[in-house]
Amino acid sequence: MKISSGFISYCVAALLMLAPLRLFPAELETVPVMAKQTPRVYRLDGVVEAVRQTTISAQISGQVEAILFDVDDYVEKGEVVIRLNDKQPAARLKQARAELKEAGARLKEAEDEFERVKGVYEKKAVSEKAMDTAEAAKKAAQAKLEAARAGLESAQEQLEYTQVRAPYSGIVTERHIELGETAQPGNKLVSGLSLEHLRVTVDVPQKMINQVRQAETATIETMDGESIAVSNTTVFPYAEPGSHTFRVRLDFKGDSVRLFPGMFVKAIFEIEQKQVLVVPTRSIVTRSEVTAVYVLSADGGLSFRYIREGRRLDDGNTEVLAGLQSNEQVAVDPVAAGVLLKQQRSSASSD
Repeated sequence: MKISSGFISYCVAALLMLAPLRLFPAELETVPVMAKQTPRVYRLDGVVEAVRQTTISAQISGQVEAILFDVDDYVEKGEVVIRLNDKQPAARLKQARAELKEAGARLKEAEDEFERVKGVYEKKAVSEKAMDTAEAAKKAAQAKLEAARAGLESAQEQLEYTQVRAPYSGIVTERHIELGETAQPGNKLVSGLSLEHLRVTVDVPQKMINQVRQAETATIETMDGESIAVSNTTVFPYAEPGSHTFRVRLDFKGDSVRLFPGMFVKAIFEIEQKQVLVVPTRSIVTRSEVTAVYVLSADGGLSFRYIREGRRLDDGNTEVLAGLQSNEQVAVDPVAAGVLLKQQRSSASSD
């Protein structure tokens, strides 16, 4: 069977295309290991909590007639959560209005009598004692009117206490009373919290507290890796007797993040500047539990070097705690470096 020269050329071209691409050290992009000033960081566990946490108690006695919101319900500020029986407070309000009306009439009568006696007294037709008596009666009527007004305000307030309202917008976390039970003054009714204002509490060991007090910045990091700016830091001036740790509060706005009270986060305190070695994060290879980079020597030799990785920085670099020295050349593309290292090893074994 005769094979044409064109077919042979086609097969040779195909084999060349299937052959592995040979790389050379000069073609490999590298960067030197750089020394950089970065802040020293303390990373501590923190717990998210609500700034506003409230338990509403009964102000007057009364039977629970309606429970309008239950656990996990969202309540707007000022909405009625629980309604108590209002028959007695409503009757007391009616009585207070009647007493105010009577006191007003008594005052009008005392003022008219005072004006009459005053006119006669000016004509020297009555004694000074009669004038003093009329004036005292007028003042007593004015005092009774003021007392009646105060009684009316108190009665209105007592009636308003039968409508238990939310002091701010939030969610109900716990209900302490059932429908039909009688609430007494001071009894807990419902508990709730607001998700609009959150903070993180951190227990700082006493050996770190001085550095934390002087921290330049503090940030919160969620489990998803999201960073949240801290608006205010409060360090408690005393240690907990049992744990000997200091409580630190980090305030932030919670309406823009998906955090809820009780969640764990990381509190990051930037303490002071330190010099570290850094390499591009994309040059690092992770295989199982091994972290390494490809290092190119001056003679063109390539090696797979284990390193101990530190903190990943926002500029695309990663701290290297051990395994590298300053100005060593690291391959930027670990895939291409891996191919070159394999070619070098194959060439060395064939020699």
